[in-house]
Amino acid sequence: MPSILKLADPSVPVETAITGLRLSGPVRVAALFSGGKDSTYAAYVASQRGWDVTHLLSILPQDRDSMLFHTPNLHMTPIQAEAMGLPLVQETAQAGEQGELDALRRILRKAPVDGVVVGAIASDYQHQRVNRIADELGLRVFAPLWRHDPRQLVRDYLAAGFEIVFSSVSAEGLDTTWLGRHWDDRVVGDLLRLQETRGVNPCGEGGEFETLVLDAPLFERRIEILRAVPDWHGSAGLWRVEEARLVSKG
Repeated sequence: MPSILKLADPSVPVETAITGLRLSGPVRVAALFSGGKDSTYAAYVASQRGWDVTHLLSILPQDRDSMLFHTPNLHMTPIQAEAMGLPLVQETAQAGEQGELDALRRILRKAPVDGVVVGAIASDYQHQRVNRIADELGLRVFAPLWRHDPRQLVRDYLAAGFEIVFSSVSAEGLDTTWLGRHWDDRVVGDLLRLQETRGVNPCGEGGEFETLVLDAPLFERRIEILRAVPDWHGSAGLWRVEEARLVSKG
């Protein structure tokens, strides 16, 4: 059976949580990485556990409506990887579920690691498929955010020092003013109110929005956006970054 590692309790020793992994040295993991808040935070949690995050794995789906992978601003993952000082492995996925699973299989084979870190929170579709492919390859899956309360997670991102912007929105209550909006306490409050009034998932698990991380504890330098263009169609919009650079923190 596929297995998923859930480390919700920080008191759980790493040795207990990774039963089945090779323990002769530091645990080496690759992070399935989209550049958004969840995958970045999952990699951060893994590093806080003392795990060695050796690679970032980014899949570029041809299907902009992919149910398995994040799509907005994936061209930013190389500069994010540079900010973190980590090697980035990229793989293009053909449209359709089989094409995306084949790309996942290919990219997981490229990193010599014990397991893969994912930012899945509530998507059974993603959870089942990532675990199935990882199990085929003898890898364990570490999903530190799985089934966590999204109302708490949105606060956790800010408390950890993440700088986050909205890169796309597609839900009632989220208009053009949300594109490129930086996360802060007010954003969190607005998301929680929209959960109560419109049924918006605070973490965007229903596809309501996507995000882009500009700074985090894993970043050695932060990203400064020099130019981004909003693109709005009907009831949804994308905030596409066209120019950015790395700058010193502080």
